[in-house]
Amino acid sequence: MNLVENVKEGLRSVKANLLRSVLTAIIVAIGIMSLVGILTAIDGLEFSVSESLSSLGANTFDVYSKFNRGNSQGGVKEKTYEPLQYSEVLRFVNQYDFPAIICLSARLTGLAEVKYKSVKTNPNVNVVGVNEEYLAIKGLSIDDGRNFSRFEIQYGTRVAIIGSELAKTLYGNNKERVNTTISFKGNQFKVIGVMKEKGSISENNFDNMMLIPVMVANQLASGQQLYYRMAIGVTDPNQIDVAMGEATGLLRKIRHDQVGNENSFEIEKSESLAQELESITSGLRIGGFGVGFITLLGASIALMNIMLVSVTERTREVGVRKALGATPLRIRQQFVIEAIVVCVLGGIAGVIFGILIGNGISNLIGFDSFVVPWLWIFTGFMICIFVGLISGYYPAYKASKLDPIESLRFE
Repeated sequence: MNLVENVKEGLRSVKANLLRSVLTAIIVAIGIMSLVGILTAIDGLEFSVSESLSSLGANTFDVYSKFNRGNSQGGVKEKTYEPLQYSEVLRFVNQYDFPAIICLSARLTGLAEVKYKSVKTNPNVNVVGVNEEYLAIKGLSIDDGRNFSRFEIQYGTRVAIIGSELAKTLYGNNKERVNTTISFKGNQFKVIGVMKEKGSISENNFDNMMLIPVMVANQLASGQQLYYRMAIGVTDPNQIDVAMGEATGLLRKIRHDQVGNENSFEIEKSESLAQELESITSGLRIGGFGVGFITLLGASIALMNIMLVSVTERTREVGVRKALGATPLRIRQQFVIEAIVVCVLGGIAGVIFGILIGNGISNLIGFDSFVVPWLWIFTGFMICIFVGLISGYYPAYKASKLDPIESLRFE
């Protein structure tokens, strides 16, 4: 009996013991589904976030205030630094002449209550002061209306761009949103644009955000310390280090940092965010593998038990095959292939449902993407074959050692 005949015999055996084979395949399918599903969801999440970060790209770096802990060590207190001031970031924006676009932002509050006529939101709206480059750098786009003009940013016009979730809360199904007036803390703003839905990424829920000119945010702060952040997108990615060097030198000059002292601000490439994301998703993948492994371990034990029962039930069949000249190797092949067939059938179902469930979870939590994880599909099938080999080998070995005469006498 060659390999093809063994496969056919394996399929016949599966069909003859359909209920038992289906239940075993379901156990394998659940294990593969959990493995592929979790890893697909993680890949979908990573793809969506990476796509968002790709708008920043490897050609972008961030400049922001140094965080002051004020710790003491050995009686020496850690040096503290003043946050970036509005006048300093404005001077930087005006004097930085490297080919780049500069996004300037500062969060005014994350607990704003925004009103439109008699409708008001919960006090959880993010109000952020920005310049006209904010949407481009953050990978945001306008669904209705327009972006800020340079005139509005420069002269602090009371205009606003709002997120899709905030627009839905204020306007419901009303499509007349642009050129309406909304208010925040008694200050009125004309809505000039509504952003397309983005989905929440970490603390940046752009969909529930109200963007206003950064000058207006500075005026409304009224004594509150704002923490300004600049994201700088360089035209040529190969010049990122040169651009960072020039930015560092200019800002040190503006802030009067002494030669030999460390920077009084932070500057880092945006790709560090992607690296941090990768470290988080790597941990999640290990957890996903753990869940899948435990489930597949149970499936392999169940499969081994079923194959042992199958060997006992088919003792006479094994005796007949041996009497007709089947070698122990062929007998082992037959039972191992049967186990692999059951695992692969379960694996196919598990992979399909895993992809659907994984992408479903990813979309459910706000990441609009559909990922086909070819690596995990291949890994899933390899695991199925491995589980089949491990689970089927001992029963196959036991079957190959049966004495043909004793087997023929078995009732």
